[in-house]
Amino acid sequence: MNFQELSEDEIWEITNPMMDNLMQASTDIDHARHVQDFTDRAKGIVTPEHLEKVCKKYQSEKRTWLHREPLAVLRRADSAAVIWKQYCYKAEGEYVAEIVLVFKNNKYLIDHAMVF
Repeated sequence: MNFQELSEDEIWEITNPMMDNLMQASTDIDHARHVQDFTDRAKGIVTPEHLEKVCKKYQSEKRTWLHREPLAVLRRADSAAVIWKQYCYKAEGEYVAEIVLVFKNNKYLIDHAMVF
């Protein structure tokens, strides 16, 4: 799989549902659903305890996630970094939501995810 051969629209179509799930699962603090599209490497980092700690912290500060707007797709041969502008219910301002998409075992997976 060469991500440079996919269009930005194709990558948005792949990643938007993944990010929708990721954000809702973090709001619900549902570990199994949160990591369902993660690589084994990413699953090793985001343990149930880690997810609960991170989610409780951001929910106390920002409450829940609102809408997001697409910003950029950065394509490499073996992956794509996908970046959105993210808004929060309680905290003012704009945040960045990001994932790194890879293709392993014949499926698209998230190898990194972050909101800051």
